[in-house]
Amino acid sequence: MPKINGNEIRPGNVLEHDGHLWSAVKVDHVKPGKGGAFAQVEMKNLRNGSKLNERFRSADKVERVRLEQKDQQFLYESDGKLVFMDTTTYDQVELDADILGERRPFLQDGMMVVVEYYDEEALNATLPQKVTCKIVETEPIVKGQTAANSFKPALLDNGVRVMVPPFVGQDEDIVVNTETMEYSERA
Repeated sequence: MPKINGNEIRPGNVLEHDGHLWSAVKVDHVKPGKGGAFAQVEMKNLRNGSKLNERFRSADKVERVRLEQKDQQFLYESDGKLVFMDTTTYDQVELDADILGERRPFLQDGMMVVVEYYDEEALNATLPQKVTCKIVETEPIVKGQTAANSFKPALLDNGVRVMVPPFVGQDEDIVVNTETMEYSERA
């Protein structure tokens, strides 16, 4: 595995530190008035979800881990576990349902997701960036109202509330960005 300097750590990097696998969530580069510069890194443990704040000086070497990414199909949820299947080998893998966090409602039956592996261990799952959802409840469309920075609340078929432009009505399909959890466009 390649070693990188402490000042080369970027958000999203997966690092091996103190015998554990960590994902860099937030990185702040600090140059104090006295002493050398360092990177203040907020990391999340990929196995148990714990968080850690660590300082890395530019001279510190840290292992950067490359995770293998595989496209897999979501099959079902059972006892707090999400079951995914590799569509080429038909192997199935289970991940904790809370691995997706607040994006969990956007996971749909049969959806293709990217599952990240370290050796043979599945560590993470990433939803597609854009997902189509149906609006089940929103205020009626008002004629003549412009879309200039005015949004109204809408309830989606998966139970998530998002803000939508005033010209979008009930029972319409919209595209939602799963990273920002915001309205993107009409479907």
